[in-house]
Amino acid sequence: MNDLLIVGGGPAGLATAIRARLAGLGVTVIDRARPPIDKACGEGLMPDAVARLREIGVVPRGLPFRGIRYFDRGAVAEGLFPDAGGLGVRRTELHQALVCRAEEVGVDLRWGVKAEGLQEDGVETDQGVLTARWIVGADGLRSRVRQWAGLDGGAGPLLRYGVRRHFAMAPWSDFVEVYWGPGCEAYVTPVAPDQVGIAFLWSGRKADFDALLESLPELRTRVAGAPLASRDRGTGPLRQRVRAVHKGNLALVGDAAGYFDAITGEGLAVALHESAALVEAIVAGDLGRYARAHRRINRLPDLMTGLVLALERRPRLRARAVRALAAEPALFSRLLGIHARTLPPRRLGLGALRLAWRLMAV
Repeated sequence: MNDLLIVGGGPAGLATAIRARLAGLGVTVIDRARPPIDKACGEGLMPDAVARLREIGVVPRGLPFRGIRYFDRGAVAEGLFPDAGGLGVRRTELHQALVCRAEEVGVDLRWGVKAEGLQEDGVETDQGVLTARWIVGADGLRSRVRQWAGLDGGAGPLLRYGVRRHFAMAPWSDFVEVYWGPGCEAYVTPVAPDQVGIAFLWSGRKADFDALLESLPELRTRVAGAPLASRDRGTGPLRQRVRAVHKGNLALVGDAAGYFDAITGEGLAVALHESAALVEAIVAGDLGRYARAHRRINRLPDLMTGLVLALERRPRLRARAVRALAAEPALFSRLLGIHARTLPPRRLGLGALRLAWRLMAV
């Protein structure tokens, strides 16, 4: 019997597999797809995500970015990461780098294998039953493992969706740029010397990429005439709840372990932190330890996401917030450092009071 069987060969599953192998465990990963696997995402890795990847020997090709730039109603706020920057990287490049590293460390990768159900000590597949001491569901936003285990908590009340497209053009900025529009926001990420990715998020209505782009004239002008470099990929609803992140010998990681929203760009970073905590818990033989770590890992991101979603629903207050951050670039940079886990929350200090005052006074 193998030590660990992971259902889902995306970044969360592969990062967990690599860490488990580095810890001396025997690991099998199954996925119905074949690499490289693409997915709708913003493709901007926060500094802590880059650091977590380096810990396991994964250095994907991409373009560095120095910080985040917000655009809203003529206001522009710019924050720099205090230490190391982030990395814009195509999802396919990231996946291929993780696959190569998993092969190097001896993970048993089984592509084109479809999981069809759970058993007490294994997983039913279209190629027979695979057994293991520990089972990990890393099969994404609409995880079937989560459903089979009775851990699914359903989608949240606010239905949010995302769509992504790439343009064949040189990036015009070494920032991830966020354009706030009427009922949507666009995330622009430099991912290669000749490619820019744009991801839209929006709430509660039918929409497509072109219609959303039309609502942001400044961004539409930026990419006018640029050839398309990918087909559109969409996802949603984004909010997915879980009853728990483990049950018996089974644990969930990444999007399968619950998802709030992509509005703060932390999905991959959170998944990589979770994978490290999960392997530590498996080595210790205590998945309760992982549940406690999962709560700690997600506490600050969930708080930040909730705050930014509240601003998304209140355009006037959001515009005030962007103007306040524009007036306090050093404060914005500290917020980014806290957001990316490179600074402790206490470093915000009196900046929180100044930001609150500006929100009321602007």
